Amino acid sequence: MSMSNKDKFTDFSQTPSAGFPAASTLTASPHISSPTSLRSAPASRHPASQNPSPVSPASRHPGPAGRIKTVLFDYDGTVGDTNQLVIDSWQHTFMTIRGRRTDDELLYHTFGEPLRETMARFFPEHDLEDALRIYRDWQAAQDQNRWYLFPGMRQLIGELRRRGYRMGIVTSRTRDSLERALVYLGMEDTFSAIVTCDDTAVHKPEPEPALIGLEKLDVSANQALFVGDTHYDMGCAHNAGIEAVLVGWSRSMRPEDKVGIYRPDHEIKEAGELLEILEKC
Repeated sequence: MSMSNKDKFTDFSQTPSAGFPAASTLTASPHISSPTSLRSAPASRHPASQNPSPVSPASRHPGPAGRIKTVLFDYDGTVGDTNQLVIDSWQHTFMTIRGRRTDDELLYHTFGEPLRETMARFFPEHDLEDALRIYRDWQAAQDQNRWYLFPGMRQLIGELRRRGYRMGIVTSRTRDSLERALVYLGMEDTFSAIVTCDDTAVHKPEPEPALIGLEKLDVSANQALFVGDTHYDMGCAHNAGIEAVLVGWSRSMRPEDKVGIYRPDHEIKEAGELLEILEKC
């Protein structure tokens, strides 16, 4: 999904989206906290993360009554709109190593892979660690002001917490870069479990990342949904026995693949539609 600069800088936590109440009712329940201690923080935070309003006791939800108790989210392309940042990081790496850009479409279809695997495939002739350094150093220098949430995502996550759902992130991003993003967005205490490519020997679409997330949250596969944007996410969910939710704002998805390599159990076009799925489970 392509977004204009105006869209990206809209303070979605302060502007109600379709299907959501005002942001003041959506802040996290104090009964849910993250065990993850975030090591590094950028110098500033996104404006939408400032001065959160507490949830009043009367507005607290008693907890999920249905089968689903937990939602696992992919980060890139699902929660965070990092698509252009990732593309630009790749193009910088191609220019540095090869002296030319590559096709953006080629890069879109690598979304969801661990960076190390994709880098080794793209630049087999180049020292892998140096190629990773080129990519990561450039992105780290750029990304503090380029972390965005997709429209409605802050409201969705706040509402899930208000209703008592526990949430985790299962990502192919490194822990350090994910933690920088969460701190900047004011979401460092939002997720009760975080699984990154640093935590697993094998990665999506293998089930291990999702299974580790379930273990950290102490839930079974049939009590969870996995929300993602790539076929790696869908495969990881299915291989772990978890129902998969495909987000409709993915730039890496081709329509013809939806019934092929993706095979989602559910699909949402807007973030708030996840609540409708949960109400039926």
